[in-house]
Amino acid sequence: MGTRWRSLSGAVEERHTMTELRNRMLISAIVFGVMPAAAFAADLSSYRNFQFGADLSAVARQTGVTDAQAKIIHRRPALIQELPWRPQSLGATSQAEAAQGVVFSFYNGEMFRIAISYDRHETEGLTADDFIEAISAKYGTAVKPRPAVDAQGRSGDAEEIVARWEDAQYRFDLVRASYGPGFELVGVLKRLEAPAQTAVVEARRLDNQEAPQRDAARIVDEKEAERTKLEKSRLLNKPKFRP
Repeated sequence: MGTRWRSLSGAVEERHTMTELRNRMLISAIVFGVMPAAAFAADLSSYRNFQFGADLSAVARQTGVTDAQAKIIHRRPALIQELPWRPQSLGATSQAEAAQGVVFSFYNGEMFRIAISYDRHETEGLTADDFIEAISAKYGTAVKPRPAVDAQGRSGDAEEIVARWEDAQYRFDLVRASYGPGFELVGVLKRLEAPAQTAVVEARRLDNQEAPQRDAARIVDEKEAERTKLEKSRLLNKPKFRP
């Protein structure tokens, strides 16, 4: 009887020890960040390895281009720039790249917007729900706006938002393109979204206001360039002219 009791007691103690060990491992996993992604709240602060708020130079290095390849959209009242990037597959045997093109937008050198368009061939036949399922695996549960919310694309066209992922700082929208059956994923850094939009509106206002003066100056420059060209031709041709 004593032997059986000791055996039973030892088994209970062993189970208790194993349970305690598993609990300690779980706590360690949480502390050191080795739990599966699903165990944590979704992180919307980045797209792939590109972090919202990163400066232009850092993003350019990641894409393998130079800062000079960024396009200046507006210089005032704030500097608005765009950097295009075309993701490439990592090798002949790697999975095909569905993202056809990415445009990073910067407000005074800080990335505040990412727009990802998808290859029609690689996404042919996929429904909105298919896109939502895949994106939700990265960014958590999506919200489907009801009724559908309209967004304004970079070209100014109205676009339909079919799903949204957001927290207090960031937002991603799955947008149905205004042309064709394609979709686009657009992410923003909220704290810079409004200032950037305000700057773009003001820049367009200034451009329209100064358009007549700009056009007049352009005409003067064109006439001066033509006069200079004719004078050079005259100096070249006059000495050799024979009537």
